[in-house]
Amino acid sequence: MAKVTVRYWAAAKAAAGVAEESYEAVTLADALDAVRERHPGELTRVLRRCSFLVDSDPVGTRAHETVRLADGGTVEVLPPFAGG
Repeated sequence: MAKVTVRYWAAAKAAAGVAEESYEAVTLADALDAVRERHPGELTRVLRRCSFLVDSDPVGTRAHETVRLADGGTVEVLPPFAGG
C-alpha cells in the first residue's frame, strides 16, 4: 500500500477543512473512498465535480480503479474553477 498526500484546492479545501492530508491506498479509487469516509457530507458532493492529478499527471476519463498510486506520491483534488 502506498502512502500518498491528498491536496485539496478551492471548494474541496473548504469542504475538507484542511489543505492536505495523508492516506494509504493502492489506487485513486481507494484513496477517494478513504477521503469520503473521513469527510462525509459536503466534500463527498464536491468530489463528484472534481478532476484529479496523480503525480502531476491528469487522470482524465481513466477509471479511478485503474490509476495506481506510488509511495510518496501526490493526488491533487481540483474542483471546477471559474475564470481562466
